Amino acid sequence: MEQPLLKVKNLKKHFPIKNKLFQKQNSSVKAVDGISFDVNRGETIGLVGESGCGKSTTGRMLMKLLEPTEGEIYYNGENVTNLEERDFRPYRKKIQMIFQDPYASLNPRMKVGDIISEPLIIHNFDKSTREKKVKDLLEIVGLSGYHAKKYPHEFSGGQRQRIGVARALIMNPELIIADEPVSALDVSIQSQILNLLDDLQEEFKLTYVFIGHDLSVIEHISDRVGVMYLGKLVELAPKEKLYAEPLHPYTKALLSAVPIPDPTDKRERIILSGDIPSPANPPSGCTFHTRCPFAFDKCKQVVPKWREVKEGRFAACHLLDEEE
Repeated sequence: MEQPLLKVKNLKKHFPIKNKLFQKQNSSVKAVDGISFDVNRGETIGLVGESGCGKSTTGRMLMKLLEPTEGEIYYNGENVTNLEERDFRPYRKKIQMIFQDPYASLNPRMKVGDIISEPLIIHNFDKSTREKKVKDLLEIVGLSGYHAKKYPHEFSGGQRQRIGVARALIMNPELIIADEPVSALDVSIQSQILNLLDDLQEEFKLTYVFIGHDLSVIEHISDRVGVMYLGKLVELAPKEKLYAEPLHPYTKALLSAVPIPDPTDKRERIILSGDIPSPANPPSGCTFHTRCPFAFDKCKQVVPKWREVKEGRFAACHLLDEEE
């Protein structure tokens, strides 16, 4: 069996909380708290969850924009977790990112051509090669070559995100981390960008880690879906199986909130009680037990084990253990 392009093992990111007076660390925010998953070459894995669940922090660690507190990241079989910036630079060509906000992610003082070609300058491409690659990529993402001479403020939100996509593709990467790339766009523009990403994946043989909170978008673009809650993965499965038969109570609650196009079709709505606990002081045992309608004593005391419940389906839930 071919090894996964990306492998994550027990990845954690804890941000220290310091006493302002004495600058001593009192505690930490457990933004990501021990997640493990693989991404196979050519597939799209979606990460979904409520705001603050740690999915964007996970994406930034995969890009090495944030250093993990603990855990390991393997790219094509090689451990890249602790590589120095100089040693990690070759991987920058292979791993790129599309950011959420198409307005804030582009430098307003630079022309579009300079923004897209900046990685080529860093990696010592000559000027004629840079100009040709920029022109070709702009046309591939649905813009024109003459747009290279314009500034970001002259474009709409959808056009700016196309520029962001072109920038991510300029080094011919293998893996793209897409951090909610359509959440800031109108619905009609969202579909255009999603279709563009699908076309580019087929044309350039790309692998995606797609981060989002819209379950309909995640279902459209993903091959497998990972559901996160309070810094942990609670379920990971092929999208068809996850959407048809969710295993974890949190996944069931999320899917019950998705609007149904047919007004005559009815779905039982699962309302979760209480608020999301603070990642600085997560509950003991299963972190979801304070909101779970099926929680019992073991959930409050013992952390559920992340395991393969069914073929290709992973989850961490004591209720599933009891059912077996």
